[in-house]
Amino acid sequence: MDELDAITAFAALAQPTRLQTFRLLVQREPEGVPAGELAQAIGIPQNTMSAHLSILARAGLILGERHSRSIIYRAQMPRVQALATFLIKDCCGGRPEICAPLIADLSPCCLPEKTKGTRR
Repeated sequence: MDELDAITAFAALAQPTRLQTFRLLVQREPEGVPAGELAQAIGIPQNTMSAHLSILARAGLILGERHSRSIIYRAQMPRVQALATFLIKDCCGGRPEICAPLIADLSPCCLPEKTKGTRR
C-alpha cells in the first residue's frame, strides 16, 4: 500500500456513519451483510447508506456482491491488513520495544476461537 492508498482509505473512514458501517462489516466477516440490513442497523435511509457504501467501496475497503435481489457487502480484509501494516511497518525504527505493547494489545483479539482464553 502506498501513501495515496492509505490517505484514500483513511478519508473514507473519517466519517462516523462510514466508520460504524465498516466496523460492523468487519465484525460480520465472512458472512457479510445485506445493504438493507446495514442501513437498518446503522439507522439511516437506504439511499444514504448506498452513498456511504460507494465511498467505502471506492477506497477498496469493502466489496458488494449481488445475491438475487440484494447486495451483500463484506469487508476486504487483505486491504485492512495492508492499511494496518502501512501504519506500523516502520514504527519501530529498529527498536522493537516501541511496538511490543501494540502487538501485545492486538494479540488476544486476533487469536482463533479455539485458542482464545488459553494463551497467557
